[in-house]
Amino acid sequence: MEHEMITLAHGAGGRLSRALTEEVILPALGNTLLNGLHDGVVLPAEGKIAFTTDSYVVQPHFFPGGSIGRLAVCGTVNDLAMTGARPKYLSLALILEEGLPIETLRRVVADIRTAAEEAGVLIVTGDTKVVPRGAGDGIYINTAGVGRLIEGADIAPTNVRPGMDIIVSGTLGDHAATVMAARHNLTLPPGITSDCAPLSSMVEAMLKTAPRIAVLRDPTRGGAAASLNEIANAAGVGILLDEEAIPVRPEVEGVCELLGFDPLTLANEGKLLAFVPPEDTARVLAVMHENAYGKEAVVIGETTADAPGAVGIRTPLGGVRVVDMPAGELVPRIC
Repeated sequence: MEHEMITLAHGAGGRLSRALTEEVILPALGNTLLNGLHDGVVLPAEGKIAFTTDSYVVQPHFFPGGSIGRLAVCGTVNDLAMTGARPKYLSLALILEEGLPIETLRRVVADIRTAAEEAGVLIVTGDTKVVPRGAGDGIYINTAGVGRLIEGADIAPTNVRPGMDIIVSGTLGDHAATVMAARHNLTLPPGITSDCAPLSSMVEAMLKTAPRIAVLRDPTRGGAAASLNEIANAAGVGILLDEEAIPVRPEVEGVCELLGFDPLTLANEGKLLAFVPPEDTARVLAVMHENAYGKEAVVIGETTADAPGAVGIRTPLGGVRVVDMPAGELVPRIC
């Protein structure tokens, strides 16, 4: 590139815009669909199609275990997977601030490419805009995703019944704790990193072994507390968790104590919750344990006919406390 920083001219649609696309974006993400550089893309379609979109504004842009680029791919891929779809295609829109180093953009795009390859998706269309210095925060990303529904999948809160097991795929709060620590210059042990990961291959294996899985949810903003409350309300069931069964790393609990957060409300970017008929639970756990992102999957609770719409947690002393929907500002800018 003839410039080392993003300038307003990079967003003007002329020679520098073309150079940004041809010298930074296409070398990393190019494929037969994207290389046409048309205003849109025509996709082959068969069966039921799932569609989602999300935007990413996390700060800092790079953190242990991930980056805004990896997050943009994994977050959208996981949203598709939670509908019971096999992710296929993503769009990529970049909003760049004047003064962003081109090298930073190259790192972000490289992370996007790596995450897309792992998830088995193609970037097929996109857009770039440049805003004046001070009008953005370096880089914002919007991704939209398209996927095909996996045959037999029927994912909806209305499928949830009392007596179902609730599975979580691993430790909660790792992503938010990592981002908070990076933001506040706290030092975490090397083993504590963001859990940012694409879950689509694990979800497909789960649905193949147990098509009757009622609901899948990735507990991002608001954490498990928000996701569980939403499902309890939508399904009209109660949820009772076992506090001792909920996996949280001691180091994450330490960050929560230091900064005043509850691990159940912390965002995750590589975990899922699954509501499973009890006769399918052992098979679902077995296939999850075979996947790199489900090795620590455990049952953390069950649905009940009591207290419809409420989430409770059984404490080690035998009491039950209510887990409310998070209120007010939680952890800012974790995705």
